[in-house]
Amino acid sequence: MYKNESEEILQEKFLQYLEDNIVLFDGGMGTEIYDRGYFINKCYDAVTLESPDLIKKIHTEYIEAGADVIETNAFGANRDKLQKYGYAENTEKINRQGVEVAQEAAEDEAWIAGAVGPMRDRLAPIGDIAQEESRDIFRQQIGSLIEAGVDLIILETFNDLDELFIPLQVAKEIQNDIPVIAQMTLTRGGKSIYGHTPEIIANKLSESAADVIGLNCTVGPRKMLSAVEKMVGLTDKPISVMPNAGLPQKVDGRNIYMSSPEYIAEYSRRFVRVGAKVIGGCCGTNPEHIREISKFIKSISPRKKEPASKKKEKEEIQVEPIPMEKKSKFAHKIANGKFVKSVELVPPSGTDITQAEKTAKVLKKHDIDTVNIPDGPRAMTKMGATYLAKIFIDEVGIEPILHYTARDKNMLGIISDLLGIQAIGIKNMLLITGDPPKMGDYPDATAVFDIDSIGLISIADKMNHGIDMGGNSIGKPTEYFIGAGVNPAPVNMEEEMEHFERKVEAGAEYAITQPIFDVDKFKDFLDRIDHLDIPIIAGVWPLVSTKNAEFMNNELPEVTVSEKIMEKMKATSSKEEARQTGIKIAQETIMEIKDFIAGVEVSMPFGKVEYPLKVLEVLD
Repeated sequence: MYKNESEEILQEKFLQYLEDNIVLFDGGMGTEIYDRGYFINKCYDAVTLESPDLIKKIHTEYIEAGADVIETNAFGANRDKLQKYGYAENTEKINRQGVEVAQEAAEDEAWIAGAVGPMRDRLAPIGDIAQEESRDIFRQQIGSLIEAGVDLIILETFNDLDELFIPLQVAKEIQNDIPVIAQMTLTRGGKSIYGHTPEIIANKLSESAADVIGLNCTVGPRKMLSAVEKMVGLTDKPISVMPNAGLPQKVDGRNIYMSSPEYIAEYSRRFVRVGAKVIGGCCGTNPEHIREISKFIKSISPRKKEPASKKKEKEEIQVEPIPMEKKSKFAHKIANGKFVKSVELVPPSGTDITQAEKTAKVLKKHDIDTVNIPDGPRAMTKMGATYLAKIFIDEVGIEPILHYTARDKNMLGIISDLLGIQAIGIKNMLLITGDPPKMGDYPDATAVFDIDSIGLISIADKMNHGIDMGGNSIGKPTEYFIGAGVNPAPVNMEEEMEHFERKVEAGAEYAITQPIFDVDKFKDFLDRIDHLDIPIIAGVWPLVSTKNAEFMNNELPEVTVSEKIMEKMKATSSKEEARQTGIKIAQETIMEIKDFIAGVEVSMPFGKVEYPLKVLEVLD
């Protein structure tokens, strides 16, 4: 629009026009590409390079339908997402050509918005991408869009406010006066997947540098209307809303969106009436939807939103967490510098808990502080660790350390589990990523891994402060004593240290190591983590045979058995001698390191309780 005027004036005129008018965006781009014959496993952003005429045609149809703004076909054109399809090296080219194709279609009749979506991987600490890496990824894409001449930037379909703020800041750093629309997406429950309510979204984005704030994608217009109604009274900034055409249905193998153009247009009228200033469509909306919306917008008088009352919700109202020493007996001992003893007990493969319960009672009788319960170790089929932990609390009276993994449930399920685990009285947690199914009993089983161990720790830490991932109060804070796993003898020490430091930053309060078979490496590890000031519980495994030692050393990448120990095990001449040697090595290991650690966690080979008890006699 206004092709002969300067870029600065173009930007000013978009915001000036918005002051007294409703601005209509285009509809879905990905679903239009899909409807025109491209399969869902295709890189849709790269279609701009392969079939620019197709993208231009879609743009042109939206403009002819009445769109004031068209978005570049660049929603997923950041190198993190493009890498999946082998297009990472074409990031800048895809974004620049996306702008050029849109400009050719616009021909002075529409503004061009550079579309920017979230990364494929999650932002740390929930995911693996650090903030600086994220900034670089967004800077490359947004810089290409601005250099190519977009009139504004639209950030859309973000689940995480923290991630959204990064490209918003980047856009303003690159060009401070570039208009930016910042949009979150909601689940059917009316919140983001991180638990952000529409009110929190409105409050936080109101304080940001965004020029327009709003919502798009995932849900249909009815859910969007309810959310917009909650937002309009909490901000003076223009609100944008771009719903899907309802929820998709499978018809003859294709995803079909069922909301009609008339239905979408009717809700667009309602969006405007409650105060929205920017209207558009997302997945499933097409030029016919935009044409009907345009008719409605032209039929009503644009009205300015009345000054809103500033009844802001309190955001992220954190409470003081329960002190460590009050969380559990186990935590109390560690907080007071007393040496703790734990024994690992693997859940049974079936439903009979008789032996597990009997073993736990023997451990309690011998003053073992906790029973450490793995969660599907080596991805084997075992009774759920949570259930066995609850049985030990109720029937044995011994505290468990519950392993909980990110392998088997999505984030919604994880949060639900953590709330429930608190309610049934389990306090000591070891939060780990989990072994992949391919190494276990059912290699074709599907893993989830929505988050990793760092993300799990971060969620639990927030709950210990009385809030969920979206900053919403959960009432009484949880009382988790949060543990992390760590490998003191990894293949790549620098990578392990960086990962462990992130766990501590996320909220880990103690750590349990992989089995130690090299004291020198363990002491080196302790020197490296001295600055973290976190209690370390050393894993100890009584070897039972030379084959056991060889397996540990050669087939478990997280375990290193020293040559000295290997020689001792190879020198044994019978099964009994090997077992006694393994117990003695474990005892010697404990005595060499006990002054540097908070406690030990001893494994139970073959499920025989006499092994860990014999090892622990050295501490009597």
